[in-house]
Amino acid sequence: MSTKSRREQYSEATRAALLAAATRRFGEHGFTGTALEDIAADIQATRGAIYHHFANKTALFEAVFERLETEAMELSASAAAGAGDPWSAAFAALDVFLDRCCDPVYGKLVWQEAPIALGWVRWQAAEEQYAYGLVEQLIKALIEGGDIDEQPLETTTRLVFGMLGTAGMALAEASDVDKSRLKAEYTAVIGKMASGLRPVVGRVDARAR
Repeated sequence: MSTKSRREQYSEATRAALLAAATRRFGEHGFTGTALEDIAADIQATRGAIYHHFANKTALFEAVFERLETEAMELSASAAAGAGDPWSAAFAALDVFLDRCCDPVYGKLVWQEAPIALGWVRWQAAEEQYAYGLVEQLIKALIEGGDIDEQPLETTTRLVFGMLGTAGMALAEASDVDKSRLKAEYTAVIGKMASGLRPVVGRVDARAR
């Protein structure tokens, strides 16, 4: 195993500190309201230190976005892996995802600021890159396990993917006092819709699982 030099360790530590500071700044002031100088000052670095790691403010925001989405998908996948069957796995992942969307930083940056910072087309492509595969995997497991009737995988995945995006945006935009209620409502409605795809002999209200 190679040992990282002190220069490499310092560089990695600086990048991590920049990402943490940028996450706070973007979360508090939004993409357009955040200056690179302020992010650098937060960690007592120079603007040049930012450009050493990131080409511009958009690249820095994208790195923050990637970290948030990677963490969210890993948490959702971990919750699914810990479930006992495909149906429980799908709803365990859903619960974690909706929880993340209720988080003020994740919700604001991923659903509100990212379309501004990255542009609508690039943001949609990034969302698909990080989340589509997990949604497809969970739906495929439901079909193969007989938890839902045979469905066109791509069509079903895209419909569910779009539905989850709508839920995520709504939770991000909701006031703090409404987030818990909205999360419960989206969970219930998605559960009812999913139950409608179950084989007749195994059709059970999702709320009972």
